[in-house]
Amino acid sequence: MAPPQAIPVQPQATHASQTPHAPQAPLASQDFPGPQTAHALQAGHDRAPQAGHDHAPQAGHDRAPQAGHDRAPQAGHDRAPQAGHAPTQPQPQPQTPTPQAAAEAARTLQYRFDGPEDAPVLVIGPSLGTTWHMWDRQIPELAQHWRVFRYDLPGHGGAPAHGAPSVAELGDRLLATLDGLGVQRFGYAGCSIGGAVGADLALRHPHRVASLALVASSPRFGSADEFRQRGVIVRTNGLEPMARTAPERWFTPGFAAAQPAIVEWAVQMVRTTDPGCYIAACEALAAFDIRDHLGRIGVPTLVLVGAEDKVTGPAEARTLVAGIPDARLALVPGASHLAPVEQPAAVCDLLLTHFSSAWQDAPAAALPAPPLVPGPPTPATPFAPVAEIAAAPLAPEAAGRLPDDRYERGTKVRREVLGDAHVDAANGSADAFTEDFQELVTRYAWGEVWNRDGLDRRTRSCITLTALVASGHLEGLAAHTRAALRNGLTPAEIKEVLLQTAVYCGIPAAGAAFSVAQSVIQEETTPPA
Repeated sequence: MAPPQAIPVQPQATHASQTPHAPQAPLASQDFPGPQTAHALQAGHDRAPQAGHDHAPQAGHDRAPQAGHDRAPQAGHDRAPQAGHAPTQPQPQPQTPTPQAAAEAARTLQYRFDGPEDAPVLVIGPSLGTTWHMWDRQIPELAQHWRVFRYDLPGHGGAPAHGAPSVAELGDRLLATLDGLGVQRFGYAGCSIGGAVGADLALRHPHRVASLALVASSPRFGSADEFRQRGVIVRTNGLEPMARTAPERWFTPGFAAAQPAIVEWAVQMVRTTDPGCYIAACEALAAFDIRDHLGRIGVPTLVLVGAEDKVTGPAEARTLVAGIPDARLALVPGASHLAPVEQPAAVCDLLLTHFSSAWQDAPAAALPAPPLVPGPPTPATPFAPVAEIAAAPLAPEAAGRLPDDRYERGTKVRREVLGDAHVDAANGSADAFTEDFQELVTRYAWGEVWNRDGLDRRTRSCITLTALVASGHLEGLAAHTRAALRNGLTPAEIKEVLLQTAVYCGIPAAGAAFSVAQSVIQEETTPPA
């Protein structure tokens, strides 16, 4: 696919009125076309989607800034009902959450629909630290052709704060939500971690995904150490460091300078995210790596990336295209990581073209799914649908992986706890004399003991710190202080562990340990400049 031409971005007005938590930004001069509904799964009660008007996003949601005019936020509504639409229904009163409702909220995702109820379904996923409103500027066009389903990550945009520890878990929650709505087959587009969810679904549930678009995504996001350290910074300092640096990660400098309202909107999205859910998402990205499995993605795939993306840039995009059998690359000029916000028209055109043609043009062998059950006829439009709501297919789920042996399990846990840099250094310095010892440590200490279910990793870190101080083996204390932070201990809790060692191991030993730990904590918890 030829790269689109850069779309000039016009300066946008700044909204004068903001809510305490989520800024109201300039709205589009034209409301979204077609019936639109929104729904948030809340602990304690469900609300059926209402056709004909928007329901308000829940507390903490942010609307994406739009070019146009300002309008004061409406109490309890995303926007005022449109002319000719049904009047707003009375809102249900909050109820005491039941255990069943709480369990349902923990295994599903907050979502909304836009577009005709009888149209095929296109699922759109957000980036880490954003809400579904990052796609607002594509919805007017997309919702003319599809029933667009958007979701929020846990703890984002006011969604229930049930953190998901892996990308696969996010995918499972998304499928549980779609199953409850009767949606079995769909097109999927996702940005960053949203793209990771789509790739994971295409691998594990190929018969559910008709066509795929990976926006600002990667088969592996940076390094595991980078995301685990980001979790340590958030656990220690809150989300303010992430919010402060979000604009430089997400936008080109020229766009950020010209669009202060959008920059503030982006900062507020991060600030209103639940820290625990943000940390869980970082852990999910740290563990995500599908580089060896790209060849099994069997659906037509568009890989879309901003030409100036410094987070998951063109190099990562080309890795995806090289590995996925039926993939095409689209490079968007004048865009960084949040290309859908920065170049909305270019991204929208690319998505319309891909989802209207890629599935139909792909050879039958590209789809490992059984034939779709025909859905209801859709109105004739310039873009043909790619997905249908159909009866559940009978194809079996993708086979799970065989259990790892002790060495493989140990390598995985050792890297998760100590970090890639530490493990790579240890393995790199091994020779014929020491390599058997490194294998013993990996297989026994990490593949067996650290893998046992009897204690969680926080507790194991407390015990390890104490044992190192008691035995005087301070050469390993720095690595395990760093590991303790990644395992969820705060600096205050590490201090308490070392104070306890002072009582039972002696003041000199604890004093030396405090010196080592203090240096590591300062290094690991200091936010980037």
